[in-house]
Formats: sequence, C-alpha cells, structure tokens
Amino acid sequence: MASFTRRAKADPGTPAVESRILAATERLIERGERYTEISVQQILTEAGVSRATFYAHFRDKTDLIVRLTADLRQRLLEMAQGWDPAAGEDGADRYTRFFADVIALHRRKGFVLAALREVASYDQTVRGFYTADLEGFDQAVLRTLVEQQQSGKTPADLDAAAASRVIVWGGGQAIARHIEVDNGDGDAAFARELGHIWWYGAYRRPPANQLIEEPKK
Repeated sequence: MASFTRRAKADPGTPAVESRILAATERLIERGERYTEISVQQILTEAGVSRATFYAHFRDKTDLIVRLTADLRQRLLEMAQGWDPAAGEDGADRYTRFFADVIALHRRKGFVLAALREVASYDQTVRGFYTADLEGFDQAVLRTLVEQQQSGKTPADLDAAAASRVIVWGGGQAIARHIEVDNGDGDAAFARELGHIWWYGAYRRPPANQLIEEPKK
C-alpha cells in the first residue's frame, strides 16, 4: 500500500497548477524515462514549481499517476460501455472500427498507460484502481452477451461470464503487447482480427450442434 504525504492547503490557482504538473510529468514519461525512476525533483524542475506547491496538490507520485490517467481511463471505459452489439448486423466491422479507435488512443497515450501498468505491478492502490476499469469493462461485455443470448442472437451454450473475461482481460493484454512490438503499420490488421475474433468467437458463435467437425483421416 502506498504511503501518502499529507497535503498542504491548495492555493486558488489549483486547476492551472495541477495542469502544469500533470503536463510536465507526461512530458518526462514520453521522453522514455521509467516512471519509477523519475524523481519528484525532476517533476518540480520540469513544471517550474516548488516542492511545497507539488505536495499542496498531490499526495505523492502514486496520486500523480492515478490522476494523470483518470481522464484517459474514463474515456476508454465510456467507449467500451457505449458499444452496442444490437446496432445492426455488421458487428465484426463495427467492432473493428471500435478497436481501431481504442488502439489509436493507446498509441497517443502509450507511454502514460505503460507507466500506469508499471506502477500497478507493485503498488496495490494503483493495481486496484487499474483493474477496476477492466472489471467495469468486463461487466459491460457480460451484460451485452447475456442480452444477446436472451434475444436468441448469441448461442445459449456460450458461457457468458467466461467469454467476457477472456474478451476483456485477454484483449487488454493483447493490445498492450501489440503496441510494444508493432510500429503502427499493423494496427488496422490487428483491429480487424480482434473485431472478428470477438464477434464471431462470442457474439455470433455458431451453436455447438452447427459446428462442422473435421473429417477423420
């Protein structure tokens, strides 16, 4: 559990000062420095603020990374929750466009998201904060799968809870890995594969009795 330093009373210019500190931190991260190796002093120098000012607005670096990624994480969650599998029958193509947007956002904020995952790997507070988003996404996908099953469009033999878990948690790791190893040239193909795998692997998976067995040799 992260230890927290008591904040001093924030000054009237809180939003502007916080924005400066957040922007300065993001610049340092985007230069390729590991978040754990960035010192508070580096942030102070980059932002042009005093140590007292920093601690008047942020408890510590854990508080800082959480707040730096808050808007981004909320945007990703809203994108996930706003996806409607019942909006037409071009589900695979719509999912492909959805993932293209998700990957593009990850590209723009890749260093910041990597810093969040870095801290989450050892800090329980941040880990809980980070996984809460995936849990929210998991619940959103589970809800849509169940609704589609009830409408008869998704086969009843699909284990919706297991499928949503594979989709969300596995997909999150796959996107993170793709961003690490691909320079962006493969984004369209990757989005298409994710879209088709999710749609035809879960939402429109053929019922078990319709699956074609390979002929025995």
